[in-house]
Amino acid sequence: MTDPMITSAPDLTELTRLRELVRQSHAVITEHQDAGGAYPAAPTFSAYRGYAWLRDGSFTAEGVSRYGDVTSAGRFHDWVDGVLRRRRAQVDDLRAALGRGEVPSNEAMLPTRFTFAGDDGSDPWWDFQTDGYGLWLWSVVTHATRYGLDLSRWRAGIDVAVDYLVAFWDRPCYDWWEEHVEHRHVSTLGAIYGGLVAIAPHTSAPVLEIAERIRRLVVAEGIEDAHLTKWLGDSAVDGSLPSCIVPFGLVAPGSDVASETLAAVARDLDVDGGVHRFTADVFYGGGQWILLSALLGWNLAAAGDTSGGLRHLRWIAAQADEHGDLPEQVPHHLLHPGSRDEWIARWGSVASPLLWSHGMYLILADELGITDRID
Repeated sequence: MTDPMITSAPDLTELTRLRELVRQSHAVITEHQDAGGAYPAAPTFSAYRGYAWLRDGSFTAEGVSRYGDVTSAGRFHDWVDGVLRRRRAQVDDLRAALGRGEVPSNEAMLPTRFTFAGDDGSDPWWDFQTDGYGLWLWSVVTHATRYGLDLSRWRAGIDVAVDYLVAFWDRPCYDWWEEHVEHRHVSTLGAIYGGLVAIAPHTSAPVLEIAERIRRLVVAEGIEDAHLTKWLGDSAVDGSLPSCIVPFGLVAPGSDVASETLAAVARDLDVDGGVHRFTADVFYGGGQWILLSALLGWNLAAAGDTSGGLRHLRWIAAQADEHGDLPEQVPHHLLHPGSRDEWIARWGSVASPLLWSHGMYLILADELGITDRID
């Protein structure tokens, strides 16, 4: 029997509660935004404290932009632009080495996370990830287009990100979860594709040529049983794969591959509205992630499945604590419960609040028309 709350529209009481979490999500994000513009991943979590990721922050900025806070999102993009401007010489050196036939080490590449001052971290990390650079290009162009802003404000940083991706888009690196550096990950390629296509009207670099090469590569090696796969040559799915449909458009929404990908993610990873990262996930026991539930819901809502999108929004809202904070993941359904305690001993309780979770809630709520946006 289908739960009527899954398919029915929210009543006034529920709508009020969902909108309150919209307001709270914006408040959490802006309260913790650094004075320099960075969005910290999680302000109190031991392993994330003091760092900002381009990936997390770019999605968070999209949620804030949709909410109507042009200033906060713009400050984040200003911060990224400033960080990347200062990486101009590093990228030029990397490209020169590539031109000489050399293979720069992973340690020589740009990091995935920065201190709020824009420096590399002093703590060891799984740092070589390219997805965030594509994600930021998509995010800054989307924000500028939404509000009619001049991209010249962020031009220097944009040029650094473009040059970096054109040179290194096809290199294996860590995925969204800082794992498996030996593979080329489809969600990473999707983020790069989305960023390059978004910036194409605003650059003379051969970004559309690279985007087409990405598409052909994924079609040739990143599809199994008619759905996208976690990495090239694999058969499993990952909770990040819906991003290749919406918002990045590597796979056309409504296409057979898009439909099969969403179905495979739902079948393998969605339990009661909460989405796991991947079936072998042992991080904190492999719980359900707020941001991935929002990502799947965003895709469903964008495809016209309002009840499917609401199902995920309701699940997310139910995970907020008494302060209205959303965590990174919850332990209601663990894939590998025996591994949870070792992570708690290592890093403490799960990250909460996670700004990316709040940013994704803003995106999904806006997609469903449940908003309290600034006008």
